[in-house]
Amino acid sequence: MLRCFFIVMISTNNLSLRFGKRILFEDVNLKFVEGNCYGIIGANGSGKSTFLKILSGEVTPTTGSVDITKGQRMAVLKQNHFEFNEFQVLETVIMGHKPLYDIMKEKDALYAKPDFSDEDGMRAGELEALFAEMDGWNAESDAATLLSNLGVPVENHDRRMEELDGNQKVRVLLAQALFGNPDILLLDEPTNEIDLDATMWLEDFLADYPNVVLVVSHDRHFLDSVCTHVVDIDYGKMTPYTGNYTFWYESSQLALKLRTEQNKRAEEKVKELQEFIRRFSANASKSKQATSRKKLLDKIKVEDIRPSSRKYPAILLNNMVRELGDRVLKTEHLGAVQNGEVLFNDVTIEVQKGDKIALLSRNSLATTAFYEILTGRNTDFIGEFQFGVTVTTSYVPIDNAPYFEGINLSLVDWLRQYSEDKDETFVRGFLGRMLFSGDEALKQAKVLSGGEKMRCMFSRMQLQRGNVLLFDEPTNHLDLESITSLNNALQEFPSTILLTSKDHTLVQTVANRIIELTPSGVIDKWMPFDEYISDPVIKALRDEMYATATA
Repeated sequence: MLRCFFIVMISTNNLSLRFGKRILFEDVNLKFVEGNCYGIIGANGSGKSTFLKILSGEVTPTTGSVDITKGQRMAVLKQNHFEFNEFQVLETVIMGHKPLYDIMKEKDALYAKPDFSDEDGMRAGELEALFAEMDGWNAESDAATLLSNLGVPVENHDRRMEELDGNQKVRVLLAQALFGNPDILLLDEPTNEIDLDATMWLEDFLADYPNVVLVVSHDRHFLDSVCTHVVDIDYGKMTPYTGNYTFWYESSQLALKLRTEQNKRAEEKVKELQEFIRRFSANASKSKQATSRKKLLDKIKVEDIRPSSRKYPAILLNNMVRELGDRVLKTEHLGAVQNGEVLFNDVTIEVQKGDKIALLSRNSLATTAFYEILTGRNTDFIGEFQFGVTVTTSYVPIDNAPYFEGINLSLVDWLRQYSEDKDETFVRGFLGRMLFSGDEALKQAKVLSGGEKMRCMFSRMQLQRGNVLLFDEPTNHLDLESITSLNNALQEFPSTILLTSKDHTLVQTVANRIIELTPSGVIDKWMPFDEYISDPVIKALRDEMYATATA
């Protein structure tokens, strides 16, 4: 029998949070309904993670309240990777369901008593009934399945948490949050530090999750795959919208464009918005989301679509110093070893004009080493490489700390170092594109946030006017606005790109060629990223090439 109503699992009433005179958000009244997944979006520093902490009770709001429907269990993705160091991995996962875990511990304590009494027997019987009701007998196998799906091998399940590396700990804590299908699930950056396979599994898991999920993420593909709604935090206000991140972004941009078109009649604007909703709804029907979720798009009203006040940096990379010739880059039997470990070997490739290459490896050290070799930062390698005579490279490294640490310069003076034109107005223009205007441009370079440093690196890249661009995880520390702007810039760039990124959407929409570095050689395919990772023949080849190296 179909249900004709939905339960509000958690809600906020007149919620506000202030730090002195600064208002993070004000008068937040939201209801989160079963069966929906809400992506919390907003610029860096807008309070996304803090909002989840308020919902979980970790942070107390200045005013207002959080109401949780009676009997609903909440689970939170823990951020402290050392919190469970003393516990076994499997036990740590089960601890995610606290009522079940508490029963297990009390049961074990009773049975361990040397003077087990009749009263103890009665209590044990009560606990056994509750344990069975919570499906406790399957707890260990369910926990083990979650761990395996998230890439934690079976041999690690009985180890103590302190024996695992940071990457494995993240996966265990994610399994802990998911364990027992909590009624309310709060996830803050759940795809950080997990690989592509684990991310894809998590997307599938959450796409059909029957309860409430609230997630903060900078991964647009992930948000698009799992979210039925977004909650936009902008200038202290929280506004819910139906649809995933891409729908919110494209609809808000369309609404903004239509608002500026003064000559267009109101009925024409309405018609264009309606057509957009229709097209997007049709496309959404092919997604992994449950059918009931897809139907939400069909119910959207035109008046629900509003322009966003969000500011996007202007990343413009087309002003190349010169046109790129036909000869770009050739490598022959290139290889690298670090601390006795083969990072990659026998890489023989020829990069062509117009190639937009996604450079992959299961070992992130391998891709970084490859970029460092190409840019002359690492001279300890096997084989050889040569750029064409027309090539001017520009590089955004994964670690930009050396560009900023100990630098006692304002942003204007910092960027002036990389500019042929030293005029302040000229330099400020490039900073302004990156949202550093007015006094913001006078900030000290050494005190910038991670996202601000990345935007400065993009300013530097624009001044270098390279015709071959190299990017090693350029979306690290960026907010969704900056990621979206970068994505658009790379799509529009007419020359050659080598790109490594965990951002699925960025790689899928930019790359036309995939090159994967392995310790046993190179895989080189001209195809889109989604096709590459889903091809069973390529998957078998990848597994073989990595397995051969470790055998």
